[in-house]
Amino acid sequence: MLSAAADVVFSALCPFSFLLGDSVSIAFLPAQAAQSAGPLTVEHHQQIASAHSRAAKIRSAARVATFNGWVTGAVALCSLPFAPFSIAGFLVALGLAVVTYNEFRGRKMLLAYDPNAASLLGWNQVGFLGLIAAYSLWMIADAFTGPGPFTKEFQQYPELQQALGSAEQFQQLYRLVILAIYGSVIALSAAFQGYSACYYFTRLPIIQAYLQDTPGWIVEMQRATSK
Repeated sequence: MLSAAADVVFSALCPFSFLLGDSVSIAFLPAQAAQSAGPLTVEHHQQIASAHSRAAKIRSAARVATFNGWVTGAVALCSLPFAPFSIAGFLVALGLAVVTYNEFRGRKMLLAYDPNAASLLGWNQVGFLGLIAAYSLWMIADAFTGPGPFTKEFQQYPELQQALGSAEQFQQLYRLVILAIYGSVIALSAAFQGYSACYYFTRLPIIQAYLQDTPGWIVEMQRATSK
């Protein structure tokens, strides 16, 4: 069918093509076929499509890392104004900046199909959980061992005890509120960061299987075009 179509096209372009015989038509067909097919064969296109489909979970992990990076970066930016006023505030801002950097670094490694990305992102979430837990425990310990934020006010204004109750009762209520808040923060972070860490760690066999089943030239092409 392709040969017949080429003969028709060639005859339309050259009315005297019948004088040249079938040799011109045969020579004309490979040139047209090569021009339309391009450098990649049908098999190559099928391999690229298959690789793109199998890499869906890896690209999804990269999107998760992007989201985590932007959220953590926003929290780090909000914590910067408090960094100069306390050692704890400075360490928290620094830790958040490191977590943010590792999330974007891991995203880039995922798009390059680097198996080390899974470990980097997984341990980054474990470190993030440790940072949150350490800060929360610090705040709880400070509430239970420190004098409390309103001790001086109660001492300077005795009438507050008549309106709000004794300083000891108010201090006990304050400690319970702090315990509830930061205890909830630890529990929620354990659930979210723990899940994120497991999610990242389980990407390792997916990346390894992808590299094993994908031709090297496709991987290099995807690495060169990744952003």
